[in-house]
Amino acid sequence: MKILITILGLLNGIYMFIDGIHVYLKGKYIGPQKPGPWAEIFYKLNIDVFKLGWLFLLFGLLWFTWLFGLGTNKEWAYVYGITISILTLWYLPFGSIFSIIILALLFFMRQKIGV
Repeated sequence: MKILITILGLLNGIYMFIDGIHVYLKGKYIGPQKPGPWAEIFYKLNIDVFKLGWLFLLFGLLWFTWLFGLGTNKEWAYVYGITISILTLWYLPFGSIFSIIILALLFFMRQKIGV
């Protein structure tokens, strides 16, 4: 279970970090010209999604920090994992899906994961 949760956290972190770099360098996110469904949340708040590269970099770093805590069995890894997963639920569709799976694994498999 720990391998699965690590892979999902790594996918979230790497993709968000690379997407943040990409939007800074290219002025668009990875993929189609129009960002994914997550962007609708920000459009409704009148926020220019193409100026959110910093947010993606931050979230990527937060995911990497959690992976460090998970891998080194830090006391804070459990609560941190729940927190970063909840905070990533807005990143539809894949960030949300991975975060929901991570949340479920943290809640129901805590002992097997070792956090």
